[in-house]
Amino acid sequence: MVLPWPSKDLSPNARVHYRVKAQATKTARQTAVLLAYEAGWRGLRLPEGRLYLWIECYQAPGKKLPDDDNMIGRCKPYRDGIAQALGIDDKRFRCLPFVHDERRPGGQVVMRITGKPRMVE
Repeated sequence: MVLPWPSKDLSPNARVHYRVKAQATKTARQTAVLLAYEAGWRGLRLPEGRLYLWIECYQAPGKKLPDDDNMIGRCKPYRDGIAQALGIDDKRFRCLPFVHDERRPGGQVVMRITGKPRMVE
């Protein structure tokens, strides 16, 4: 599933008013739910136990690359929205972020879910 680059207001390093962050969180979560439904993830049959959430990050050209732990924080509302769409508790996810050197216009986050700890294309 392809998601837009998360708001800078979601960064753990951002120093923004709590209402600004709350609105960014709400928007990101709703975006993830909507895109998960559009991708056909609603009611998806998943294996029992731990799920691996692969988070591939492609920054926009000309921007500084974030570190992987920053992206986990910025993508938390996406994770929550995906879990909501799937009807599961997000604690089942083990997040595995990859910040790629490749640049994409506007930035992009690609998320995949697997039942195994290695990426399946």
